[in-house]
Amino acid sequence: MKKQTFTASISQDGELLIAQCLEIDVASQGKSEDEAIDNLKEALELYLEPPQPTVMPKLRKFEVSINSDETAFLSSD
Repeated sequence: MKKQTFTASISQDGELLIAQCLEIDVASQGKSEDEAIDNLKEALELYLEPPQPTVMPKLRKFEVSINSDETAFLSSD
């Protein structure tokens, strides 16, 4: 198992401490700094775990119409 180091920003929110990972937009909370960090570790492990679908997802291609008229995006100031 590979290990990686992350940085957490710790802030107070009422009675709870919020731990937010600065490298990946994941956060968690706890009643103590250690609990907040432990919860953040668990949240990051789940976030970084590769998806393992039980049923293969259905894939479909689709088209989107895009306005190519550049003047539509210019202001009339």
